[in-house]
Amino acid sequence: MKLKSNFLTQTIDDTVFLVPVGNGAFNGMIRGNKTTAFLIGQLKNEISEEELIDATCEQYDAPREVIAADVKKCLATLRSVGALEE
Repeated sequence: MKLKSNFLTQTIDDTVFLVPVGNGAFNGMIRGNKTTAFLIGQLKNEISEEELIDATCEQYDAPREVIAADVKKCLATLRSVGALEE
């Protein structure tokens, strides 16, 4: 999976903004923290959910099950707005 090319990202300080461009079903903006920015950065290239969890575990010091739950929540949000190619 990866982030669709019709979504622009911008990181300001510790906040990431994800905005759709062009015609689409979602007309809004997603705002996230630095962990979300890390995940979106990883999603700019093809990556599986398990690889995304592994990369996040390498980046952050937290129990794997907590990281996995956070990754799944972020992916669910991105899926709900049609931001992922799968």
